[in-house]
Amino acid sequence: MMPGPRRPCHRLGGARTQAAPRPRRLESRHHPAAVRPMNDFASLARRDLRSVWHPCTQMKDHEWLPMIPIVRGQGVWLVDADGRRYLDAVSSWWVNLFGHCNPRISGAVSAQAARLEHVMLAGFTHEPAIELAERLVALAPPGLSRCFYADNGSSAIEVALKMSFHYWRNAGRTRKRRFLTLTNSYHGETLGALAVGHVELYREIYHPLLMDVLSVPSPDCYLREDGEDWESHSARMFEPMEQALARHAEELCAVIVEPLVQCAGGMRMYHPVYLAKLREACDRHGVHLIADEIAVGFGRTGTLFACEQAGITPDFLCLSKGLTGGYLPLSVVLTRETVYEAFYDEYATLRAFLHSHSYTGNPLACSAALATLDIFAGDDVIERNRALAAHLGRRCAELGELDHVAEVRQQGMIVAVELARDGDRRQPYDWRERRGLRVYRHGLGHEALLRPIGNVVYFMPPYVITPAEIDGLVATARDGIRAATCD
Repeated sequence: MMPGPRRPCHRLGGARTQAAPRPRRLESRHHPAAVRPMNDFASLARRDLRSVWHPCTQMKDHEWLPMIPIVRGQGVWLVDADGRRYLDAVSSWWVNLFGHCNPRISGAVSAQAARLEHVMLAGFTHEPAIELAERLVALAPPGLSRCFYADNGSSAIEVALKMSFHYWRNAGRTRKRRFLTLTNSYHGETLGALAVGHVELYREIYHPLLMDVLSVPSPDCYLREDGEDWESHSARMFEPMEQALARHAEELCAVIVEPLVQCAGGMRMYHPVYLAKLREACDRHGVHLIADEIAVGFGRTGTLFACEQAGITPDFLCLSKGLTGGYLPLSVVLTRETVYEAFYDEYATLRAFLHSHSYTGNPLACSAALATLDIFAGDDVIERNRALAAHLGRRCAELGELDHVAEVRQQGMIVAVELARDGDRRQPYDWRERRGLRVYRHGLGHEALLRPIGNVVYFMPPYVITPAEIDGLVATARDGIRAATCD
């Protein structure tokens, strides 16, 4: 689909400039002049391409790859302006937990909107923010007692990085100013978050703008030796981390990791033993541990928080995405009382944490998060997910029999299928061949939103998906993989 024509340019000069301009009429979307048919697919797509710049997209692709206007959602399904539907296999970038237009979350947001839509959280407070903090502290790994709100995942990472650095500065440890991260990690796209990430596709061009960080090899189990199990590989891969901590502890503020799954890095996974070793080593060397559970929190890995599987408590726990069930942007950083106390002093000392966002602790978002936690509490979600994850795993295991699938791996409700030439892990497809895009396009033609990461086809569906819907989704993925790897 080609972009529509450009907007006409309004020229200055000539007779038209002599008259006073007519006031512009701002039409409500509900005004009769603004009403358009809901199924005007082509018109919506053309309007979009005239003015919207989309994220993580080469916009020139949309000269031939149709933009899809979505007009409504229900459960795991999205419906476009032509009435076609798509099973949201990736939870709309991993945010949706309990389906689109969930009545309980929608009701909570609607009720809150009728009472209070927003108030600044400096000098003021409100019950949704208070109750959400209380409940998160009760649910989080033990020892995390304070919640600092932000707007989105990248912002939460920025908060954790700044808070760790500032803590050590308040403690008189001024040499501590660097961070240690894993290769293949991703923590967001603001400059601080980008700096501590390690997916070059996102960060290489901005390298001159980024702070200097240290990195060590990821415990990614896709890279294990033949015959080596996940636990042995992950334990062995801790040695570079131990060496880096021993060598650089005096200058390190924190280590930051995505527990168990490096999502944007291709859904690469590792064993909890690595986290257990990391927590012990950080304590021994006097370095903070930041757990980025923005994508993997709230049940994605099989437990409410991924850190639970290693039995550890980080110094900073970053949460977002599923926090509001996919409704509204909100993030939170949970930390320890000792960190909070390092900033608690008389005003004149200038030790306060002067970080803010206009929509910090927004009441609507907090209400959506509270409704999301209510569903977890009332519906025994984690236990039900075990049965769903088992079914998803069984069906996806069949994909491992395809000629060009190198690995099928799973962590709870996340399953990843790695494509490689002849199924050989050492022969990845050239990224320029865009094999994953072929799977994506096949999915769109068969009622499925599958958005692979490079050559990795993955499933991270809402928790309300049914076994029958899983069966259909995996069948579509199987046919898409075959079509994408047939040459």
